[in-house]
Amino acid sequence: MPVDPRDVLCLILGGGKGTRLRPLTEHRSKPAVPLAGKYRLIDIPISNCLNSGIRRMYLLTQFNSVSLHRHIRQTYRFDPFAGGFVEILAAQQTNEGELWYEGTADAVRKNLRYVQQADAKYVLILSGDQLYRMDFRDMLRTHVESGAPATIAALPVDREKASAFGIMRIDGEGCVEGFVEKPQTDEELEVVRTDPDWIASHGIDPQGRECLASMGIYLFDRHTLVDLLEKTEYEDFGREVFPAALREQWVKVHLFDGYWEDIGTIRAFYESNLLLAESDPQFTLVHPDGPIYTRPRFLPPTRIDGATIIGSLVADGCRIEQGTVIDQSLVGLRCVIATDVTIRKSVLMGADFMPSDPAAPSTDDGNPPLGIGDRTVIEGAIVDKNCRIGKDVTIRATGDSSLPDCERGPVIVRDGVIVVPRGAIVPDGWTF
Repeated sequence: MPVDPRDVLCLILGGGKGTRLRPLTEHRSKPAVPLAGKYRLIDIPISNCLNSGIRRMYLLTQFNSVSLHRHIRQTYRFDPFAGGFVEILAAQQTNEGELWYEGTADAVRKNLRYVQQADAKYVLILSGDQLYRMDFRDMLRTHVESGAPATIAALPVDREKASAFGIMRIDGEGCVEGFVEKPQTDEELEVVRTDPDWIASHGIDPQGRECLASMGIYLFDRHTLVDLLEKTEYEDFGREVFPAALREQWVKVHLFDGYWEDIGTIRAFYESNLLLAESDPQFTLVHPDGPIYTRPRFLPPTRIDGATIIGSLVADGCRIEQGTVIDQSLVGLRCVIATDVTIRKSVLMGADFMPSDPAAPSTDDGNPPLGIGDRTVIEGAIVDKNCRIGKDVTIRATGDSSLPDCERGPVIVRDGVIVVPRGAIVPDGWTF
């Protein structure tokens, strides 16, 4: 059945305080966290929409949103005759209320007038902190052909992974009958088990997967969404609005069988970034039909002089000097890496300015210059932006979650990953 993505209005939820991603979210919102050296998390849902023909997007934000607003303003500009937009809906005082967003559904409720003013037939609800590539036209087709007032995207998972997701029980027609949040026992899993033959009948190889996990991606008929939010005081889509829709309406499942990751923790962020540097990654940044868009920065090419780089991604504007070894790592924009440095299984976010930029930190204050100094070793770590790491520094993690959470000097450990916070100064010879 032909569908028109121009009938869809998208609402992208900017997330809460991002507590589990601290210290990366100490001074920025979750969707503004850098990804893959040159992107931000918010570029993923916006790019998926653009590649699906969806051109009208509202981004609902609340915490530490200045850098996110700047990125949106500098990146997504549309032909004025096409009617497309990406607009920010920040928490604000209005005649309808003076409170902050109390949850995902409450954020949409406080902005319902923008949904009602649009001439859209459907409303797509997305999260701003997930990594995946999806053509929403397929989901729209599932929604329209079924005639359901609401559709939810579902990812087949095995029993071992099911305990980390909300799992849905469906009938033979693919309509949701029940929902269990993070089932822990065999009895709970059996209640929501889906016959693998049903999954196979929809063109997906089950590969032993017999549970359907909610991806937090919802498509509503506009009047259905407005009605659900106006008649209730529900604050969260996953915990309240979706179960309410099951009781009052019928909800269709749309199956998805690609890579999908919720970047909600430091460990998930770290592993997802390193995955992108693999030779055959599950999620590839290179895709002819689904490019990832971001802000053009017009940086010079990266200069590499006698360094060894293995299985890594290096962004624009970097300078990597002789004798340096970079192995299975990600090097972000404008990184300056001195001689004989060793970087392994680490994520370097880079810098917001070149060392010669007048806005860069002064090198006359006795602290190391912007970048990474001679003979430094960094392994199993995340180095946030604008850090100044001196010579002969050693920052080495075990690479698994056995390292306990702690703060030691200029660094912080979360989920077994060492994080050098944004703008941190690590003196010469410092060792972790």
